[in-house]
Amino acid sequence: MNTFLPFQCNLETFIDNLKSKTQTNLTQVEKLLTQEKKTFANFVKPLELQEEELEHFFTPLSYLNAVNNSEETQRVYTEALPIITEYSTQLSQNLEIYNAFKAINKEESDALNYEQKRVLTLNIQNFELSGAHLDEKTKARLQEINIHKSELANQFSQNLLDATNAYEYIITDEKDVAGLPESEKESAKYEEDGQVKYKFTLQMPSYIAYMTYGPNRGIREELYRAYVSRAPENAAIIDELLALRQEMSELLGFKNYAEYSLASKMAKSSDAVFNFLDSLLENSIKQAKKELTQLQNIAPFELKSHDIAYYSEILKKEQYAIDEEEYRPYFEQRNVVSGMFSFLEQLFGISFKAVDEKLWHEKAYAYDVYEKNKLKARVYFDLESRESKRGGAWMHNWQSHATNEKGEVQLASAFVVCNFPPSSDSAPSLLRHDDVVTLFHEMGHAIHHILSEVKENEVSGVNGVEWDAVEYPSQFLENFAYEPKVLKLFAKHYKTGETIPDVMIEKLVKSKNFLSAMGMLRQLEFSIFDFRLHSKLYQGEEVQILLDSIREKTALIKPPTYNKFQNGFAHIFAGGYAAGYYSYKWAEVLSADTFYAVVDEGIFGSQTAQRYLEIILHNGGAKSMQELYLELMGREADTEQLLRLSGIK
Repeated sequence: MNTFLPFQCNLETFIDNLKSKTQTNLTQVEKLLTQEKKTFANFVKPLELQEEELEHFFTPLSYLNAVNNSEETQRVYTEALPIITEYSTQLSQNLEIYNAFKAINKEESDALNYEQKRVLTLNIQNFELSGAHLDEKTKARLQEINIHKSELANQFSQNLLDATNAYEYIITDEKDVAGLPESEKESAKYEEDGQVKYKFTLQMPSYIAYMTYGPNRGIREELYRAYVSRAPENAAIIDELLALRQEMSELLGFKNYAEYSLASKMAKSSDAVFNFLDSLLENSIKQAKKELTQLQNIAPFELKSHDIAYYSEILKKEQYAIDEEEYRPYFEQRNVVSGMFSFLEQLFGISFKAVDEKLWHEKAYAYDVYEKNKLKARVYFDLESRESKRGGAWMHNWQSHATNEKGEVQLASAFVVCNFPPSSDSAPSLLRHDDVVTLFHEMGHAIHHILSEVKENEVSGVNGVEWDAVEYPSQFLENFAYEPKVLKLFAKHYKTGETIPDVMIEKLVKSKNFLSAMGMLRQLEFSIFDFRLHSKLYQGEEVQILLDSIREKTALIKPPTYNKFQNGFAHIFAGGYAAGYYSYKWAEVLSADTFYAVVDEGIFGSQTAQRYLEIILHNGGAKSMQELYLELMGREADTEQLLRLSGIK
């Protein structure tokens, strides 16, 4: 069992195979339910393992649809969603399974270890949050809602990807690209009918390049307008999703979706979330206004939303003599990955070995991970942008560390996905420092999943971790991308091999919290909007009115009326962050606190880092993160450390 699955997905037979697998599983469930004496070993464990195997089968399709999106993957994925959702809902609402879990939890309580108890606790909670205890009519309606929600979320994501890929802006006048870094100009440059032209798109590397360096204000506004008004058809999907979430919550006995969401999170009440966000807002607003004044002072006109990135770059150069473009030759993608491995080896004692395996794309690659010279896991990297890939960056778990009924070990695997500047035959993929931070962030998620030593797959790695704690390991790791001794491991000029000079590192560290209070306000705007949006039912124009009312406090520059940010807010409408976007800041309190403990111990050789590996990473979701955190630090998290990390006084 100690092997990794080959990455394969036969689109032609996928639907038939999925139907067969789900039916086989349901038949197996019925058989397990006929057992007179149900135990964890003969009932819970087989159910766990069959769900893990189904995940192994389904993940390659959902992953391919995100990174190699095509009409074929769209068709198969869209057809598969109702099948997998109906199957999952049937199981999660099965009263017999629910009652069996409760009985086992009561009868075997003294004989079970903490991992097994956690599996039962979370399953019983999930059954109750799925309505297993409700009447058949209500359960049928909940099943309809779940299927429709999954279809809408998929359509939201597809609309956004299609709109992103459909747009391009062609520049023919050289003066309109003057000042852009040469690498960005080369990426955009092409020839047509004997004329040199430059193409900019809404793909993140291209969009950011012009918004940051593009000298033509009119073009910046045009690109900005296109970006913030993408996928207007998603407005109707938002209304449907919000209505379905509210109905579902009420059927399950909650006042609203926010309350339903908190039932499985660390935060215990809506008031706790709002008080937390309001406190950060109150602490940040004064400094944010000062930062905006600094920006406004260097602009020859009143700043608008499409000017912020451009004048921020000018001010950054003015204040810190820092030019992002000077850094990129030191952040060649493969060097950064290799250096990150070296850092993780020194921090945690884990090592990486390249795997020779044909994958879904020529730019993707894989590494086996070893801990104390023992094979532990596999991690796949797909880091460069392309039209067929969903925007953004994420970690996607595949296999989970676990044991089967015979005690044989299954090793873990995960995917790390980013959208970095693409490499070519003539040029490598050179990253901005922000990209380096993103890579460290996603790798933090990956090692949280793959370094687990839990034997029960349902609480192994990221499985079973409270949603408002799941960003803790990723944010913890990303903070090290600014540490001088870490940067020197990988920041080497791709042509000369020269290590990045100390003076450049000093500038980078000093600039870390550049406009950080404004950045804090932006994240708080997203978080407050998300949580308020799910605290009662909003429809149609009410959604925009709510966002505008929040922006009265958070947006120091009023966005234009055509800014329909919500139509692209995939985190909460096509991802798992509905009524949970606050989690980024909630978890950042934990990550900042732990980070400074490690830094204060000198990073390498840190006892806290070793304990973090053993307590947080090895335990995955087998205990509440609140419990694990108290075990690690011996106290509650210190909120002040987040303000310190952000440079907010």
